Amino acid sequence: MAPRILVLSASVGAGHLRAAQAVELALREVVPSATVRSVDVLELTNSAFRQMYGKFYLDLVNKAPHVLGYFYDLMDQPSRSGKHRTDRLRLAVEKLNLRKFIRLIKGEPWDLVINTHFLPAEIIASLRRKGELSLPQATATTDFETHRLWVNQPCDRYFTATHEGARYLSHWGVPASDVFVTGIPIHPVFAKSKERGECRARHGLAGDRPILLQLSGGFGVGPIVKLYRALLEVSRPIELVTIAGRNEVVKKELESIEVPPRHRTTILGFTDQIDELMAAADVVVSKPGGLTTSETLARGAVMAIVNPIPGQESRNSDYLLENGAAIKVNNIGTLAYKMDALLEDPARLAQLKANVARLARPRAAYEIVEHSLKLLPAHSV
Repeated sequence: MAPRILVLSASVGAGHLRAAQAVELALREVVPSATVRSVDVLELTNSAFRQMYGKFYLDLVNKAPHVLGYFYDLMDQPSRSGKHRTDRLRLAVEKLNLRKFIRLIKGEPWDLVINTHFLPAEIIASLRRKGELSLPQATATTDFETHRLWVNQPCDRYFTATHEGARYLSHWGVPASDVFVTGIPIHPVFAKSKERGECRARHGLAGDRPILLQLSGGFGVGPIVKLYRALLEVSRPIELVTIAGRNEVVKKELESIEVPPRHRTTILGFTDQIDELMAAADVVVSKPGGLTTSETLARGAVMAIVNPIPGQESRNSDYLLENGAAIKVNNIGTLAYKMDALLEDPARLAQLKANVARLARPRAAYEIVEHSLKLLPAHSV
């Protein structure tokens, strides 16, 4: 009998959903006979809880990122008694508001769950501890370090981006034999090599000078215009591709800015060609979200880190810098200076790219699927 597999996530930022999509696509390719359903669990709750859980996070990201960093660190600490009263309260609130999700996993004959957010993993683990469910589950983390909230026992497999992340899960009591270092699951298209010259040609990029790719996320948020203006101050002639996402207001503002004659620019709205643009780029200017960082590494570009969110993104930044795969720009006022310094040192840029190649895990989604399928009975695959 073909297996029935759930891929579960939560729309707290875009990265978790993108990771779920990557796992779903890999599953459909590897096990085409399987019934695969991808679910955003926040679509199975009431609007108040969805607003509290999802929108509150985005509000902190945009308006009070240091508060978010404070709570990130606070919730990563052990309690004196060994049991977090706040954990029990949070779980009770989650289960009360996610009864439709609980009915889904209890009411249908699922064979396996793969999580890309800790919210569904926490609820499934609670039901298993109470003997109300025996569904095997695996969890794929989506940043380069792990956090206490990802630990939800029982869970049969954990997938991390790094050995350090795996070691931290073990610190919280996860058996080392249950943790696999696979990388962060990214779209399967990144597992297919792309020739840089062909990508440049397809997107109208001459390639006679360094190519910089400025990202702003699918919704086009952050100081996009300020970063764009700063990049235009780079002394060396560059080819700059800026993605405005779905933000048409920002796109029009960018198009109205005069470009110095020494540079060439391309301004795009939302695009599904990020993988090819990354393959064409020398440097990607972006926040270091787990998925964006993993995609950049997979395509061999160096990242210029800007505006990391305190907490998970600042730790992603640490990982890249420790491994010599990125530069970090702390102030927009020095962006042009740091970019000139990098582009005028070909040996340094080449070393950064070599380090990027060492860290890349383009087949992470496939590895996660391979290990997860081993949780199924042999006759079902």
